[in-house]
Parts: sequence; structure tokens; C-alpha cells
Amino acid sequence: MLLLGLMCTATAVPPIVVVDRDNIQITQSCSISIDADYIIDTDNNGVLHITGNDIVVDFNGSILHGANSTQMPDTFTGIGVRITGQHVTLKNAHVSGYKGGIYATNTNNLIIEDCDISGNYQQRLRSTPKAEDGVDWLYPHNNDNNQWLTNYGAGIYIEDSNDVTVTRVYARNGQNGIILDRVNDSVIYDNDCSFISGWGLALWRSSNNIISRNAFDFCIRGYSHGVYNRGQDSAGLLMFEQCSGNVITENSITHGGDGIFAFSGREALGEKVPPKSANVTDENIEWYRGRGNSGNIFLGNDLSYAAAHGLELTFAFNNTIAQNRMVSNAICGIWGGYSKATTIVKNTFKDNGDMAYGLERGGINIEHGRDNWIQSNTFENNACGIHLWWDPDVGLTKTPWGKINGVKSFRNVIYGNTFTKDKVAIHLRESDTTFIVSNEVTNVEVQLLADELSRSNIKRHLDAPELNWSLPEYEPLGETRPIGARAHLAGRKNIIMTEWGPYDWQSPLLTLVEKTADRHVYRMLGKEQIQSVSLKAHNKDDVKYDLVGSTLTLTTTAKDKLVEYAITTTTKSGPQRVSNTFMPMQWEVLCFSYETDPREDVKAWRKEATTHQNAKATLASLDLTFAMRGPSNAGIKTEGDAEQLPDNHFGTFADSSITLPAGTWRLKTTSDDGIRVWLDNKVVIDDWTWHAPTPHNYEFTLTHPRKITLHVEHFELDGYAILTLEIERAE
Repeated sequence: MLLLGLMCTATAVPPIVVVDRDNIQITQSCSISIDADYIIDTDNNGVLHITGNDIVVDFNGSILHGANSTQMPDTFTGIGVRITGQHVTLKNAHVSGYKGGIYATNTNNLIIEDCDISGNYQQRLRSTPKAEDGVDWLYPHNNDNNQWLTNYGAGIYIEDSNDVTVTRVYARNGQNGIILDRVNDSVIYDNDCSFISGWGLALWRSSNNIISRNAFDFCIRGYSHGVYNRGQDSAGLLMFEQCSGNVITENSITHGGDGIFAFSGREALGEKVPPKSANVTDENIEWYRGRGNSGNIFLGNDLSYAAAHGLELTFAFNNTIAQNRMVSNAICGIWGGYSKATTIVKNTFKDNGDMAYGLERGGINIEHGRDNWIQSNTFENNACGIHLWWDPDVGLTKTPWGKINGVKSFRNVIYGNTFTKDKVAIHLRESDTTFIVSNEVTNVEVQLLADELSRSNIKRHLDAPELNWSLPEYEPLGETRPIGARAHLAGRKNIIMTEWGPYDWQSPLLTLVEKTADRHVYRMLGKEQIQSVSLKAHNKDDVKYDLVGSTLTLTTTAKDKLVEYAITTTTKSGPQRVSNTFMPMQWEVLCFSYETDPREDVKAWRKEATTHQNAKATLASLDLTFAMRGPSNAGIKTEGDAEQLPDNHFGTFADSSITLPAGTWRLKTTSDDGIRVWLDNKVVIDDWTWHAPTPHNYEFTLTHPRKITLHVEHFELDGYAILTLEIERAE
């Protein structure tokens, strides 16, 4: 009898590589063991170098950290893991404390899975709840020389690669999650890069990728609820410089600066020199025809609660936006400036535009758009449902892109949509040949707002076949269902910014939620309870506290004198200390409209306080966040039925006094625009200019307790406005 059998060989166990220093090279499959609390990338080229091909590197949960415990996130440098091999799989890594956590170049067939890239570089934010600081704005318009990584850092940065897979990656407490630079034909799914201060996922010149079932929520900076909503070019998903053919489906991209910010790029517009192969000359600009972010599909995403736009898609061609949810975006659901042949179908637009800037507001806003088809969408309670327009824009008209692609608002179709309770259903300005057919309008304040040109060129029937739209045939990748998973955090009121980024609603955070002259209310956010409270004050009888659940209320009975205090609260995670000051003052405030420029004739301007429309108020603090809405937004309103003061061109006078103890003190103001402050009849702060929100300080010393007097003058020219004054001990 002949016996046939199989010879079995045991699978080789990958070796363990101990990482205890900089510049360790990996050339074969292995497991990683980290034997150091932190490892600095001394030469900024990577601590761990993966150069081998066709290998699997498994961290098994080991943590590679690049900074000591005293370093702040804005000082992090270097690269944690550097990958240059082909067909590499990196898994189960936790990389933190670097400018770039994982950096891969020319790595086709790269797989990154089950990695934690939390705690890498992030800038300290200078904007405060009261005022925005322009320094915090991002500038994503250039990245051909890795400016995104150099300037802003990244948890993962992949460049010049194809067929990449990134899945089940987690990011918190950083500025950027995943960046793809010239990465094509790749899949990004089941990742959660949320509660970070820049971009959850950013694409630069990257096309034909599938981005599916990811959570990029709370990727934001530049927001203070009810005060300002700039976003500062943060976004859950960023797509810059000719990113085309991508499928973005079933992602949760909420509470961002923008949900998705897609800009075709400076090269596409002609603001940057194109490649030599384009053969562009002054006479031949054909290369720019149809140039931009084209043929992308945005399908079934939640793009809600953005500081600015749910989806900004500009200078783009032949994109499809279908079955997305866009709710309560501060400015609008879709901003589609200069977009062409966009299909916008079966989306939900609700409650958009409550913090709009001028006429840019509501559901869909398209400036200079052409051949866009807007069909079967639902609009409810928006500042405006659909707004299409043309206006003079000399700069963009003269670009090569503008010359070859045209800039008219022309031949757009609004078909079969429903409008309910919108302030304006459709708004047209200088928009030629607009097809408005078979729409349903219910309980709308204004059904159609249009100038003469737009109204005379409205078509009430289609002279082209009805759009035969069907759901794109893309099966979403991934096992997660991120949409709705954070429903308990719905609404922009839950965007709370710290100096490092958005609060994550997990870790304990003691925050001031109410402040009056004699009452300060703090709330402990997160999942931990306050275990103990310690209160320190110069005179304990001046301050009392009451703790009920997670709410801590401090009160004072002191009158006409400043009272300092410090409280320390302890939770399971440890102590948190805050200090503050009661300033029981009475401010007499006068706001008035004006015509005279105060910078040119301040005496005439002051006189207008008595000759022009004005409003008076007695306030317990000088904390006037006018924002974009003028004195009435700060509680200074005219009496009776009188018209409220204008949002711009108003002045403010404010007077008060308070008794201070002996010591060195600091006056702190924030103003937009001009400000002058008199202390005991002497000018001590003087910035009588048009300027963005700007802080000013002045220190003075009292040798004995006494009463001081304060007089403040302020003017607002246009735009955002704020005026605040606080007093704190400078010693």
C-alpha cells in the first residue's frame, strides 16, 4: 500500500525589534517593542525607518512617543515612523509627540490599519471665546513642497503613492489626521479623526479614491457660538488642487469649520505657473478648460453644524452631490462659487444660515455658476433656499480659468424641489436663463426674490430632457456606521474651543458658562464628577460657593470693590484650577450712530452722540460682543418702537469706577475697531484705528486702596465689532 501525505512546516514567527533610540531600520516583517518613554527624532528624518518591501510591521499596541512630559504640542518636531518600502503593512501602532506621526513616500500598496495617531503636533490657538485672532487662519493653498506637513503637522502623511489602504485609524488632540499628497486609486474607510483643530482628512492633487464611512467630526478652529463663526479654513475633509474622480460616501463630517472644503486650486485658476507640458501661452489657454476638482461624487454624507459651509465646492466641474444631510450650517449648506454642471439631487437642507454673512446664506449658494441641475431636494427653515447670482469680480474674470470657462450665472435648473418655512425660497441676481419648474412651496415668506434681468429670463418649462437621475452604483466600504453616532452632540452649541482645539466631550473640563457682576457659574464637562472643591479668596466672607451635581456657582456680596478668588476642583483625573475676579461695577453706556469719520474729526464725531440716534444702558460689565449685529446684539437697544442702531458706523461711550486694593493692576481690553481708555482722566490705551479684534494692556500701581475712574470711547466702521474691558492683578 502506498501512503500519500503532506509535509507541514511551521510558520516562522516574526522577530521582535526593540526600539530604544533614533534611526532604527526595518527591512523585514517584525513585531515592534518600544523600550523608552520617548525617543526624539534628532535629525528630523524619522525614528523608525521601514525600507523593506512586502513586509508586515506590527506594533502590537506599543507607543512611540517623541516628546518629554514638559513639551507643549506646538513644540513637537520630527517624524515617528518613516516608510519608503513597497507593499508595506503597518498595524497596531500608537505614534504621538511628533510633527508627523507616520510619513510615507512612494509606497504603493501601503496598508495602515488599527493605528492611533492621537497627540501629535498642533498649534496653540490665539482666538478666544470673545474674539477671533487672524493668526489662527490656515493657508492650504500651497503644498507642492510639503507645506502642510511643515507648517501644520499630520498624524499620517502619505505622498506619491497608489493603491493605499488606510483603515481603523484613530486621532484626537492633534491638528491634522490623515493627509494624502498625490495619492490615487486608494481607499480610506472606517477611520475616526475627530475633535482636532485642522483637517480630519486632507487631499492634495489626489484622485480616484474611495472615502467611505469615516468620522471626521469636530475638525474646527475659529468658532465661538453666537459670537463669530469663521472656521479659519479648518474642515473635516479638505480637497485642494485638482482632486477628481473621488467617491465620498456615508461619512459623518459634522461640526467642522467647513464640513468639506474643496477648492480647485491656484494652478487650476492660473494664479500659479502650470507645468511646462501644458504649453500655456497668452494666446493658448486651452489647458484651463474644465480644469479643477471634477467628477467627484458626494453621496449620503452628514455635512451638518459647520461654522461656515456644509460643502464648499468651487471652480469645479461635473460633480454629483446626492442624498446628503446639511442641517444648521452657520452660513450655508452648499457654497458652489463658479461651479459648472453640478448635479445636486435629493439632499436635505434645514435650518441653514443663522449666522450668515450678508446675502451668502441658506441652503444652496452658487455664484457665477452654469448648467447646474438642482432637483428633488428638500428645503426647510433656511435663511434662503437657493441663491444664484452674478456680480462683478474683475480679478477672477481676468484669470485664464475665467477667460476660458466663463463666469456668467447661466442656464441653471431648479426642478421638483420642496420649500417649507424658508425665509426666501429662490433668490436670483443677474442670473440669466434659470429654469424654475415643478417646485412645491409651503409657508415661505418670499417665494421668489429676483432683479429685472433674472426675472425676465426665468423659464417655466424645460427645453431639455428631464434629468434621469439614479443612485450611483457604489457599495460603501467599511463596517462602521458613523452617521448619527454622535447625535447627542448635535448642534453648534456643542462646539467648545480650548486654546488647543475643540473640546472632546470626554475628558473633564471646568468651564465658565455664566458671568455677572456678583455671580459666576462653572460647569464640569465630560463624564467625571467633581469630588471636592477648594476656594481661596483674600477675604473668605466676600465669596461663597454652591455645588450641585456638575454645576459650581460662586457669588459675592461685595459692593463697589474688586474681589479675587481661585478655585480648585478635583475629579478622578486630578485637579483643575481656575482663578477669576468679581468686578461689581456699574457701567453707564451710550451707543450712537455717526456720519463723521472719528479718525478725521473726533470732536465732530463726539458731538453726534447727542445729535444722532442713540441708545443707553446700565451694565454690570463692559463685555460688548456686538459681532456682526450692532449694539442690539450686546443688549443696548433703543426704547419703544424706535429703530435699532445700525450694525456698522456706531460709536460707544462707557463710564464706571471701582475701588481697588493696593498693588499692581492690569487693564485688559479687546476692541474692533478703534479704542481709547482714560484712567483717572489720563489716556492709557490708544488705538484709534480700523483693526481686527485686538487686545491691549496697561499696568498701573496703587500704593494704597482707592477708587479709580474709567472712561472708554470706541468706534465701529464695518464688519465684526467687539469692546471688552477687564481688570486683573498684574503681580
